Amino acid sequence: PGTGKTAVGLHRAAYLLYTHPKRLQRAGLLILGPNRTFLAYISEVLPALGESGVRQSTLLDEIARHPVTGTDPVPTAALKHDPRMAEVLRRALYAHVTTDGVSDLAVPDGSYRWRVRAAELAAIVREVRAEEPPYAVGRERVRTRVVRRLRALAERRSGVLPAAWVRRMEHARPLTAQLDLVWPKVRPEEVLAQLLTDKEVLARSARGLLEPGEQEALLWARPPRSFKSARWPAADLVLLDELSGLIEHPESYGHIVVDEAQDLSPMECRAIARRAVFGSLTVLGDLAQGTAPWAARDWSAQLRHLGRPDAAVVSLTTGFRVPAAVVALANRLLARLEVAVPPARSLRADGELTLHRAEDVLATTVAAARRALTRAGSVGVIAADTDVPAVARALTDAGLDPAAPDALGARLTLVPASVAKGLEYDHVIAVEPAAVAEAEERGAHRLYVVLTRAVSRLDVVHGRPLPF
Repeated sequence: PGTGKTAVGLHRAAYLLYTHPKRLQRAGLLILGPNRTFLAYISEVLPALGESGVRQSTLLDEIARHPVTGTDPVPTAALKHDPRMAEVLRRALYAHVTTDGVSDLAVPDGSYRWRVRAAELAAIVREVRAEEPPYAVGRERVRTRVVRRLRALAERRSGVLPAAWVRRMEHARPLTAQLDLVWPKVRPEEVLAQLLTDKEVLARSARGLLEPGEQEALLWARPPRSFKSARWPAADLVLLDELSGLIEHPESYGHIVVDEAQDLSPMECRAIARRAVFGSLTVLGDLAQGTAPWAARDWSAQLRHLGRPDAAVVSLTTGFRVPAAVVALANRLLARLEVAVPPARSLRADGELTLHRAEDVLATTVAAARRALTRAGSVGVIAADTDVPAVARALTDAGLDPAAPDALGARLTLVPASVAKGLEYDHVIAVEPAAVAEAEERGAHRLYVVLTRAVSRLDVVHGRPLPF
């Protein structure tokens, strides 16, 4: 924490824009942040460096084919982010390719009918299927090879045929009808809805990959009438993007900067990798700050899912943003985090750390905020998400009127712990660390983030024993 990871990424982006302007103007440069609050916080950095034309987004905004309108239990969401789902989805998609029921193809051409026998058509489908192209490309390859066969038959009789004849054959109704049988057009939503509502389809696609209990957890509790009326949870949007990428490759960026990459799931990494096929990546993160249920525990696996297993890894170990006293406190949490991260060290000998054991946590928080506001700089009050309403009422009743996290430049900001990542304040008041640590599976990691948001001063207000 405080080693300047984000600054490194943004300056690297500026350097690449300066060094390779034509390539990046053509292919684009994407900066992915963990949430919109974080993006708002950094949005003015690149323009201040004289650069423009950079897309700043969250991964969810990049992949969302639909708004998030549903929710998943945490275990189900974690399963959907599991890398095994990539093969389950691939099987479900290509199960639509079949040679069952294929018949001879007869295409009228004036007074003639050109025929491709069923066995030959099936062989073309199997040949293309074995090449493993994107699904939509495969369908068109089958069409092209069938037309090539029709053209060979016709040219034996009539000689070389014009391009207009080829186009007419490509769109002949009998050929399209046969294609719809052996390699039908599909939409990602259609494939996923069938997979998550039909036990037999899921069982076939997940055989040898997912246990029966895992398959049961994936099935929608209340299946919609059709995929058009489905309520999509956020994890389903990641699966839809995987299917979309199997059907047709997305456009690739020239360079992607990924911040807070430790929180990416394997399936989210795959979504980024698809957008960097012909580009490069700068990946920024801290394993100790991994708060998602699927957060990475080592970089080798994460880089493999990003399609860059041989990427260079550079460790930043010396901080200059967080004072040494605050870093020393956060380091006491590291033993609980089960990640291979060495204790941080800071160049900052200044800074202040104060622990407040309080009978009345809310009153003590208000008093700490009043004291902090008498000094220069921004003040961030960070509390467990469930405690934020009570803290907001206490501060407001005291006439302090805290701003929301996305109100940049505010003197006093109230921040839910879940959105504190990447933010910083001159003075931080961390409210009831035990509540932050208990709020989620990786709550200790979340607390590590909370404690390291302070640039100069940290007050820790607690009524319960500290978790470190």
